[in-house]
Order: sequence, then structure tokens, then C-alpha cells
Amino acid sequence: MIDTPTDARTRILDAAEALVRAKGVNGLTLDAAAHGAGISKGGLLYHFGSKEALLDALLKRLAAFIQEDFETGIAAEAEGPGRVARAMLNWSLGLPRDESNERCDRAAAVFLAAFHHDPALLDPVRAQFARMREAVAADGLPSGHGMAIMAAGDGLFMARIFGLYTLEQDERLAVHQALSTLLTSGR
Repeated sequence: MIDTPTDARTRILDAAEALVRAKGVNGLTLDAAAHGAGISKGGLLYHFGSKEALLDALLKRLAAFIQEDFETGIAAEAEGPGRVARAMLNWSLGLPRDESNERCDRAAAVFLAAFHHDPALLDPVRAQFARMREAVAADGLPSGHGMAIMAAGDGLFMARIFGLYTLEQDERLAVHQALSTLLTSGR
């Protein structure tokens, strides 16, 4: 079977992400990513001419994932004031968490690797978060309510990626309820 460029590109990104997660940014070399993807270094260089290009593609893929997840979450919520904030609340504290934790761990590894290598590589993700903030601001809630939900979710993400703490199930439910109360009081 012949690989299409898309298949090889995806395998390279997946391999690079796995390397960053397992070994940090220093473990990400073009040779290691090519080996992990099952292609030659020349094949990798066809798609990504440098480590920076590879990290940039990882961040762009992550930004696209965040955007897709965000839009899917909004579409699942009833229309009206607080729709965006409710989607964010369910995105950051929704249950079950097994798949989300895996995605969170992958995102964390990519964020930290990019920041360590060159903080400007985070620009696609920063742009996505700016769009999310604009959506929160236009969500029809009193000033600060939606942003409190977004900030709480971001804080929980940071606590997790730095290994500061992880909420237990009962704590997650209690925080979800407290933030839900904030949302309902704002409508």
C-alpha cells in the first residue's frame, strides 16, 4: 500500500507529539520523528523542513482541534445567553474525563515543548483563544461571568499540566455546580 502525503504527514505529527510527550522538546529530533513515523528522514523533510516547522505544524493542528472542539461544544448547547460559557464549562469539567485527559496531556506536552523552543510558536493557539474570548464577551452574560468560566477552565488545565493538582470526581462535580450557579445567576 502506498502512503499518501496526508497519511505520512499525520503519522509524522503523531510521532512528534508522542516524542514530545515522552521525552520533552529535547527528545524531538527529525531523525526520531521520522523513525517513529516509519519513514525516512528525507520523507520527513519533504513535509517539514526543520524542527521549527514540525513544532509549528503541531501547534496549528492543536489550534484546529481546539477550534473544532469549541464549536462542537457550542453547537451542543441550547441557544441563548450563556451558550458559549456553558460549552466552556462542559468542555473543561464535563464528564467522563478519560479521553479528555489524554487530549489534555498531549496538548500540554506540545504547549510546553513549543514554549520551551520558541514561545512565538504558540501564536496559532493564542489566536484561537482570542477568538474564544471574543465569543465569551458576546455571550450575553454580565461582564466577568463568562470570563470566570474560561479562566477557571484554563486554571484547571494549567494545574494539570504542571502537576499541581487534579480534581477528584466529587471536587469536579462541586466546581461544576458552583460555576453553573454563576451562569444561571447571570441570565
